[in-house]
Amino acid sequence: MDIPTPADGALCLVTGASGYIGGRLVPELLDKGYRVRCLARHPDKLRDFPWSDRVETVRGDVTVAESLREAFAGADVAYYLVHSMSSTARFEDADRRAARTFAAEARSAGVRRIVYLGGLVPGGVPEHELSPHLRSRTEVGRILLDSGVPTAVLRAAVVIGSGSASFEMLRYLTERLPVMVTPTWVDTRVQPIAVRDVLRYLAESAALPADVNRTFDVGGPDVLTYRQMMERYAEVAGLRKRLIVPVPVLTPRLSSEWIGLVTPVPSSLARPLTESLRHEVVCAEHDIARHVPDLPGRPLPFTEALRLALSRVREARVTTRWSSASPPGAPSDPLPTDPDWAGGSLYTDERSRTVDASPEALWRVVEGVGGENGWYSFPLAWAVRGWADRLVGGVGLRRGRRDADRLRVGDALDFWRVEAIERGRLLRLRAEMRLPGLAWLEMAVERDEEGRTSYRQRALFHPRGLAGQAYWWGVSPFHAVVFGGMARNIARTAEKTGGGGTGAPPGRG
Repeated sequence: MDIPTPADGALCLVTGASGYIGGRLVPELLDKGYRVRCLARHPDKLRDFPWSDRVETVRGDVTVAESLREAFAGADVAYYLVHSMSSTARFEDADRRAARTFAAEARSAGVRRIVYLGGLVPGGVPEHELSPHLRSRTEVGRILLDSGVPTAVLRAAVVIGSGSASFEMLRYLTERLPVMVTPTWVDTRVQPIAVRDVLRYLAESAALPADVNRTFDVGGPDVLTYRQMMERYAEVAGLRKRLIVPVPVLTPRLSSEWIGLVTPVPSSLARPLTESLRHEVVCAEHDIARHVPDLPGRPLPFTEALRLALSRVREARVTTRWSSASPPGAPSDPLPTDPDWAGGSLYTDERSRTVDASPEALWRVVEGVGGENGWYSFPLAWAVRGWADRLVGGVGLRRGRRDADRLRVGDALDFWRVEAIERGRLLRLRAEMRLPGLAWLEMAVERDEEGRTSYRQRALFHPRGLAGQAYWWGVSPFHAVVFGGMARNIARTAEKTGGGGTGAPPGRG
């Protein structure tokens, strides 16, 4: 079996391209000369990535064999970067079925290599004692290795890079808590790795010899406790030394709830991260270097990885974030105005205002909503809604935004997800907070019949059962303050920052 290389014009299929790792791996492969095809359930999510016009995109799902057949056609290498982060009891079954379907279709299509990124497994720990998510990652790797297609399973522990869940958790815990009461796992040894080293290993694995079918432990040069990682972060970030007090009663479940309250990482995602820290996760080998030789200064030391991640955050150059992938259970139903809308109750709150500003000035305000800029109305109400969502296991309001000025389809925006964006004209957000129904928020920039700038805002809610009906009528008394104030203040901000001559006559709106 020939080894696929860029010189052969090899085609790499990348699943999970809208996620944290996948969104960064695609340009790495392109820069190496590979052709790239992305499999996505919602191809629109890839439209605004800077590399989108250099790849082929196929609509499909790793659980649907028919869609995989089209995706695998002519592919030489297949990257499996899909993970379930669900906390439901059935997620292991879902992961198992997806991996088996992917493996079978890859073999049938004649794919020459599979590359999978899994989790580093603690040595000497029986598989049944592993956390459910790490156990599932291990099983997925085994399924792919048994597929009949040469497979490289890269196993990493804590990935350090701007926007990674592990980095965000470390960053916010250290920055926000000068005194920390912590779980005992802060003294567990781990071997972190810089995201750029993970990407290098993944990209180079496409050209591994055909007889390589195995796992590789990948990590940086430092083995540290989580306590030492927080101390290093404080030092790199210029913070005072943190006081860390381990408390045995803080279980992974309790500590994940605590992390959910203190950091933007929701407890549903923090729990699998903390559960994986119950056992020491240190590389047992560095055999990957036989095929991907170490470069001077690489893999990056932990401190250098921190400095690079922090500089990216401070310079607002975070290309992907942990929130790039939709959370478990995120709705994907059609918008009520779509042709395939199935009907049912639908409640709307519509607002419009004439704005004494150019459409461009108004659009800048619209595209800048959320994150540090907030939502332009009743901040306490938005904050309370975010806290309430956190308390029931939702994502909360503090995911912020990937870029302070520019949005793209698929971006997380606090507890919303960018579903559609027509730059300069329309922004549509879909709610990802816990709700008894489906919700959207649309913001549009238009011109009226007289050529004046107009702002149109529409909130839509499709209730689910009696609870959904009760929810809508329970919050509707606040709409005038929340949604009315939002429309009014967005218009005022646009007038203040870019008003004059192209919008409404003075005093209007």
